[in-house]
Amino acid sequence: MEVLLYHSGPCLVRLHWVDKKPSVCGLNPSAEKKHQMLCSTSSCRSLGVTAEPSGSFNSGRRHQITPTRVSNESYSGYGAGGEGLEDISGVEESTEKVVIPGLPDESESAAISSGFWEWKPKLEAHYEKAGCENVNSPALLFLPGFGVGSFHYEKQLKDLGRDFRVWALDFLGQGKSLPIEDPAPLPKEADLSEHKNYPWGFGDKPEPWAKDLVYSVDLWRDQVKYFVEEVIGEPVYVIGNSLGGYVALYFAACNPELVKGVTLLNATPFWGFLPNPVKSPLLAKMFPWAGTFPLPDNVKKVTEIVWQKISDPQTIADILKQVYADHSTNVDKVFSQIVETTQHPAAAAAFASIMCAPAGELSFNESLSRCRENNIPVCLVYGKEDPWVRPIWGLRVKRQLPEVPYYEISPAGHCPHDEVPEVVNYILRGWIKNLESKGAVALPLLDDKEAVHYDLTKDVESIREGSKKLVKVKFFGSKFSFWNQIWSQIKARIQNLAVQKPQ
Repeated sequence: MEVLLYHSGPCLVRLHWVDKKPSVCGLNPSAEKKHQMLCSTSSCRSLGVTAEPSGSFNSGRRHQITPTRVSNESYSGYGAGGEGLEDISGVEESTEKVVIPGLPDESESAAISSGFWEWKPKLEAHYEKAGCENVNSPALLFLPGFGVGSFHYEKQLKDLGRDFRVWALDFLGQGKSLPIEDPAPLPKEADLSEHKNYPWGFGDKPEPWAKDLVYSVDLWRDQVKYFVEEVIGEPVYVIGNSLGGYVALYFAACNPELVKGVTLLNATPFWGFLPNPVKSPLLAKMFPWAGTFPLPDNVKKVTEIVWQKISDPQTIADILKQVYADHSTNVDKVFSQIVETTQHPAAAAAFASIMCAPAGELSFNESLSRCRENNIPVCLVYGKEDPWVRPIWGLRVKRQLPEVPYYEISPAGHCPHDEVPEVVNYILRGWIKNLESKGAVALPLLDDKEAVHYDLTKDVESIREGSKKLVKVKFFGSKFSFWNQIWSQIKARIQNLAVQKPQ
């Protein structure tokens, strides 16, 4: 992450927050809040900046400047990056700072409650909810990534639950939605004293309720459908991170009447490698075991070896360190919840079923096309430093749906909703307000409706635990060009190499 410093002269420009639009849920900063940017007189002219008596800030939308790096120490490890981030310097558009609300403290947070919903016999899904008293507000449903659950959205439930009715759902086979009975127990004649810690699902015969059970994206799509119909009871805005993003899009493509909009948070663009039995029935017959219970003997042996490694707390800690770009983010609670899930007796077999389950009936791109055909609003929010779903995947989605808003946050990794929840919550609030007002309110971070056509970059600042959190958010407009963006990145990389080359 870089902070831009415009220097070498004494020109001091005072920037005032100008509230051109109605506040989003009453949380816009005060109009009297001031910000300062130090720049030279010549830099001010080149940027098109004018210091007006009213304190308003005018800048040319597409002027370019050459940034200068500022050390990370300026923000005590919060604002200017994080350990191990790649250098993203290069020619950027002029930026302005936007101050947004931080997360509410405990006294102001929405209360979270949890429960279990029995979808089918022996299949109970865990969920958490907040803001149920907001009866006239839109309903939001958050879907988690692989290996986590509703607990990963605590910051959204506590914050967005103040203004909306919010649910977060654990997929069957994950989080706290693991079965309460063994889907394939050991034979009754087996000596259970010798198998005290024997994992569930490793027996020889499935229970009747688990005969066709497969933890696949098709199962989760159907789970979400019935949860929306039976628990929420009305169309929702569905938001998904990683695997949850794939399922959110898949669910929307198959059930457009139940969806008001979809937000993808670093959505994985594919899931499942075996052929789908509905889409490719003949090919699927070549793979007689595709995630069903019980596990075949050879799969049991592999699962025991892999599970021993992947469920190790040190491995879990290493993975979290890899996917979180900002290592100052407190992941203790997320870590403990994941470890707790791995200790459930059904976890190992559920993992094997998930990893060997067939692909969905629709691919990610097919789901995107269906959503476009059905005019389902889509919003893209991606952490730029994601080591798994690299920025190229978000750009490909933008290329297929050029009209949808795309926000790229840096520094942020695979889980932007947990790393920079203030920014993600702010974007979600503004995007939903834009849709609910039928476009009368501009999209978040855009000054006016026309800005939706152009790319722009803004420094977004919030306060967290008394410290400033500063990130850069880039908005890709409807005139976005995939190839121009690739060329821009190549030029920026060449420029980086030239700057770093020893003299």
